Amino acid sequence: MSDLLTRITIDPDRMHGRPCIRGLRITVADILGLLSVGQSREAILREYPYLESEDIDAALAFAAR
Repeated sequence: MSDLLTRITIDPDRMHGRPCIRGLRITVADILGLLSVGQSREAILREYPYLESEDIDAALAFAAR
């Protein structure tokens, strides 16, 4: 799990310091929000082609911690 968590970055100068995926402008909360409304992993990856499947795993792992 610790390898997954390296995908989560927190930078006070990006997205107001909210946890982001690999320094991108998509937050852990964005991913969790999409999943919570029923978006499938595949749909998220199609909608955000710069994300990787492991990024979704990392968001879930971060939330679980």
